[in-house]
Amino acid sequence: MKAVGYTQPQAISQADSLIDITLPDPVAIGRDLLVEVKAVSVNPVDTKVRASGSPAEGQKYKVLGWDASGIVKAVGPDVTLFKPGDHVWYAGSIARPGTNSELHLVDERIVGHAPKSLDFAQAAALPLTAITAWEMLFDRLGIAPGKQPSQKTLLIIGASGGVGSILTQLATRLTSLTVIATASRPETQAWVKDLGAHHVIDHSKPIAEELKRVGFPSVDHIVSLTQTDQHFAQIVEAIAPQGKFGLIDDPVSIDITKFKRKAVSVHWELMFTRALFGTDDMIGQHRLLNEVAALVDAGLIRTTLAERFGAINATNLKRAHALIESGKARGKVVLENWS
Repeated sequence: MKAVGYTQPQAISQADSLIDITLPDPVAIGRDLLVEVKAVSVNPVDTKVRASGSPAEGQKYKVLGWDASGIVKAVGPDVTLFKPGDHVWYAGSIARPGTNSELHLVDERIVGHAPKSLDFAQAAALPLTAITAWEMLFDRLGIAPGKQPSQKTLLIIGASGGVGSILTQLATRLTSLTVIATASRPETQAWVKDLGAHHVIDHSKPIAEELKRVGFPSVDHIVSLTQTDQHFAQIVEAIAPQGKFGLIDDPVSIDITKFKRKAVSVHWELMFTRALFGTDDMIGQHRLLNEVAALVDAGLIRTTLAERFGAINATNLKRAHALIESGKARGKVVLENWS
């Protein structure tokens, strides 16, 4: 099968940072699905692993990619949730080879039935970010879904990226939270406003002052999706007493003792945790992906696909990695079909 991988971690500007390769076709066993990959999207985790992660011991290549949509080609003997021919979407496991391959093995418990109303590229934009946003909102922060009256507020820092784009939609469509999104450029500010944010502020300016400008001296919940260390002092100032703070990035150093005076709780989200540790609730990702698919088909949630980068090959994946690393991506970058 065709695939894209690398032999050693290096900068995306290097000629062989990603290369086209050929690998043996995998075989489904246990609860695995063998998926014919039709489209993939690129996330910040792809660029981080490429820059630092080496191939597994005994392996010549490392294959990246987590988001995928495709068609089930075969199933392992213990599979009960899917059958060959099913259209699926998922975000995979960081502990296994990635989706940048024509055929891919994935545990059925972290796979959902793809939305019927989306094409493969539109579907591939959503799984990793939808899982991350859903788990952050409902599992980590403990927000109750529903539209019962509430005065609670949610600030999303870096709302125009992949996770922010779906988190904004989930929070505005499924909860009664007032959602304040941050974005620093006119086009990204327009993007998050169009996705449903009630207010948009500029995170290149002091966040606490920007919040006061739009009428919020403090906010109950803050989710930081990028550059947490740069914004941390402002987060401490802006969050309300007994508030909740969630983050997904990798700050070099933050002093969470600064939250003690306000009794703020801190919540990490990593959507790979369930699959990585085989948790008892691993099948929760299957269920939430099915629920998000239903929301998409009902017209409540839309794809966050922003750019189609052409066929799945090393050249186009390198372009996508470079865009993600630039920090200027809006929504999701997707590649589809093989060349």
